[in-house]
Amino acid sequence: MAQRLGHAFGDLGLLMTALTHRSYVHEHPELAAADNERFEFLGDAIVGAAAAMVLERRFPTAREGELTRRRADLVNEGALATIAAELGIGDALRLGRGEERSGGRQKPRLLASALEACVAAIFLDAGIEPAIAIARALLAPRIDALAPGAKDFKSRLQERMQARGETPRYELERTEGPEHERVFHVIVTAPDARVLARGSGRTKLEAEQAAARAALSELERARETDG
Repeated sequence: MAQRLGHAFGDLGLLMTALTHRSYVHEHPELAAADNERFEFLGDAIVGAAAAMVLERRFPTAREGELTRRRADLVNEGALATIAAELGIGDALRLGRGEERSGGRQKPRLLASALEACVAAIFLDAGIEPAIAIARALLAPRIDALAPGAKDFKSRLQERMQARGETPRYELERTEGPEHERVFHVIVTAPDARVLARGSGRTKLEAEQAAARAALSELERARETDG
């Protein structure tokens, strides 16, 4: 795994932690002292910074809004999960029996989180420059394949509604499931409190994006009907 990431670890224990899901720690506390959640938190910031650097250099005339949308496309869960799958991170994950049986090695959320954790492990092992360099190398080949903001549905909905003097509002409707498998349900409303759409996801942001996507579909359907 270290070879695929392009980093020779001085402390392989950091890489092992990055590949350890909380379900494994719960079942094998004698084999793993910590899971990868703290690493994921740190790696998220490093990957985001690397994406910003790559995009700023690749699109020197782009405005902030376009760069923000491109970054959201580049580092969203699906995009990072694809990179992780290509690296074979799924096969290297340490999972508990429940996650193993439920297909955890293919779950985008687990793959994306583990990739971010691996970047954090590189940072902790060798410092910020190698971590940024590797993150940039992983992200760069995917930039030209992305349209600006193609998947950032919240930004697109905001722009669509602001053109007619409105601003969408997102409200958390409810959550369900255990803490490690939490599902968020969100509604997006117009200024008059009219519900435009609902969305669900593993994070609040993912649920908001799903709601925005559904709202855009409804607005487009209404436009076609009026036309």
